[in-house]
Amino acid sequence: MTAHPRFEGSNERNVLGEPLQPCSTDPLTGFFRTGYCAAGPDSAAVHLVCIEATAVFLDFSKSVGNDLSTPRPEFGFPGLVAGNRWCLVAMRWAQAHEAGKAPRVYLRATNQAVLGHVPLDVLKAYALDLN
Repeated sequence: MTAHPRFEGSNERNVLGEPLQPCSTDPLTGFFRTGYCAAGPDSAAVHLVCIEATAVFLDFSKSVGNDLSTPRPEFGFPGLVAGNRWCLVAMRWAQAHEAGKAPRVYLRATNQAVLGHVPLDVLKAYALDLN
């Protein structure tokens, strides 16, 4: 998928109310594959939470039908390994949180649109980038 500048995400805000920071370009993440957890036009995209993948989370995600660790070259997806940063679907993160398997998050790269699904105080408990 070719990125369109309008969908980049740099004009969107993070959960702290600041300009949204990029999550990852290696692997290239985000619904629009721009590196940002952008919601895009009309806030249609839900890949909003910038995570640092863990083996525990990847195993959990696979067990509930969302295999993020197996490469899918036909979709340009390399498969994730522990330590990768990735824009995760908000409800998948909430599901992992409820199961006690949620990965840590980068708040500055997590889209403020996630706040409709997950409270900020819950996200802050998993933050990797708070001073």
